[in-house]
Amino acid sequence: MKLGEKQKLIITKEVDFGVYLAERPQDRQTVLLPAKQVPKDAAIGDEVEVFLYKDSKDRLIATTREPYLAMGGFAALKVMEANDIGAFLDWGLEKDLFLPYKEMTRKLKPGDEVLVRLYIDKSSRLCASMRYLYDLLEKGSPYQKGDTVSARIYEFSGNFGTFAAVDDRYSAMIPSFEDCSHFKIGDVTEARVSNVKPDGKLDLTIRKQAYLQMDEDAQTVLKVIDSYAGVLPFNDKASPEVVKRELKMSKNAFKRAVGRLYKERKIEITERGIRKL
Repeated sequence: MKLGEKQKLIITKEVDFGVYLAERPQDRQTVLLPAKQVPKDAAIGDEVEVFLYKDSKDRLIATTREPYLAMGGFAALKVMEANDIGAFLDWGLEKDLFLPYKEMTRKLKPGDEVLVRLYIDKSSRLCASMRYLYDLLEKGSPYQKGDTVSARIYEFSGNFGTFAAVDDRYSAMIPSFEDCSHFKIGDVTEARVSNVKPDGKLDLTIRKQAYLQMDEDAQTVLKVIDSYAGVLPFNDKASPEVVKRELKMSKNAFKRAVGRLYKERKIEITERGIRKL
């Protein structure tokens, strides 16, 4: 019998409060399927497809209900309760799924919805984890470059960017030079597909198309210049790392914004920096 998975078992015994199931009629190891879950006209010897989990007393129990999450998969689940030891998630069964504090990647509160996977802990109980989701996400999405998609944030990486699941299903990433500091894990945002990689993973952008984004970026550049008392200590030849750190945008976006401001005669570009006029 496989904890946390759907499987077909055989009815071996009937009792007032349900039926007992086993992998084979002669097996001694059995699991209870409560009476309210037993299919009509079911009889000894019949095969029933069930999901196995543990009840509130940690007893193995079967259900014909299909949970939102099974072993080997992942799903976005809603937080029903949270405290100092963890959170309890609604996964479609009578008993909520426990998410231990050590498996959280941020503090949660009731009403939050986060992407999780299922695992079996050291006490042989089913638990949820917000960690190690990357390899579980699917790669062959139906989306193409330029498509607008819905993406849920599930991990931040300083080196690579912000990892997201498109439609809570497909592997995607927002590059590190885009400012995602206003997001938290679990947030859902609208994004645009900027590239489809050979392996099917998606690159996303939360920025508008270049001609629409330029005005907004130009205003950002002016605000940063103001924060330096009117003189930015670097110009459009600065490294991408400096631009990302100071302005939260790519080098190309910075150069486009600077070009716009220069044409509008709002700045002066010097060998060492940019001066606001």
